[in-house]
Amino acid sequence: MPTQTSKRWWRPQRSGAPDGARAGAGGRVVTKSADGDAEVNGTEVALIVGGGPGVSASCARLFSQQGMRVAVAARNPEKPVLKTLEKEYAVRRYACDAREPDSVAELFRSIEAELGCPRLVVHNIDGRAAGIFRKPITEADPELALDTIRNSAYSAFLVGQQAAIRMMAHEPGSDGHRGTILFTNASAAFKGYPQSGAFAIASHGKAGLAQSMARELMPQGIHVAHVPIDGAIAWTREDGSREHWLAGQSKEDNMLDPEHIAETYLHLHRQHRSTWAFEVVLRPWVENW
Repeated sequence: MPTQTSKRWWRPQRSGAPDGARAGAGGRVVTKSADGDAEVNGTEVALIVGGGPGVSASCARLFSQQGMRVAVAARNPEKPVLKTLEKEYAVRRYACDAREPDSVAELFRSIEAELGCPRLVVHNIDGRAAGIFRKPITEADPELALDTIRNSAYSAFLVGQQAAIRMMAHEPGSDGHRGTILFTNASAAFKGYPQSGAFAIASHGKAGLAQSMARELMPQGIHVAHVPIDGAIAWTREDGSREHWLAGQSKEDNMLDPEHIAETYLHLHRQHRSTWAFEVVLRPWVENW
């Protein structure tokens, strides 16, 4: 498979702050350009690898609102949700195949050169190949199983490695914090479900990676956290309803709301190092576990 390099997918920022510009947290200045696009001049950089309308989009909106310069990387940066994030929140769109070492390395080089070193990196890739979903072990295609592992655990390794290299190259802040690396995971991180062997391998692998990185990097000032999502995530549609592609509509908060998942991620990033959490399992209040 050919390696896909990172590319920039945003309009150039205009210089100057017009009347009505408003400052936010972290030195952030938000303005509107002549064509109505949002523009941000912030200080802290956040990178989200994996771009979709759920957790990634919610994190991008919240991080931008909190004063960060936000980049989202996806294989397809032309997704409508990413274009909307660019227009309304000045989120930068990057093309990256997170399964490919060269593509991930180029992504981090580009972001550091154009935005600065990311202090918050979120790996938010489920990774399941479409043809492997709910397949008995006797019927699962070995190539699709390998694709699932590469999409999930291996891409997490590549992203975590590049994040650590760049965070370690910078001195920690006055609070001793060099940065935060967060790994989204699933129930399969600790439960191997029937007809889900490939995803169990991938999710257990990501959990082990996060634990190893936390033990290695936390004493050096990098907060590593593992966040298994134990339940269906229902994101808000245009009509205001919240829905999961398989489980249907959310009723009485019986599914996870990605807006509140994003709040948890922000809290993890801002935790004092005397109380750094490693693993936070998120599930709805009525989830059977």
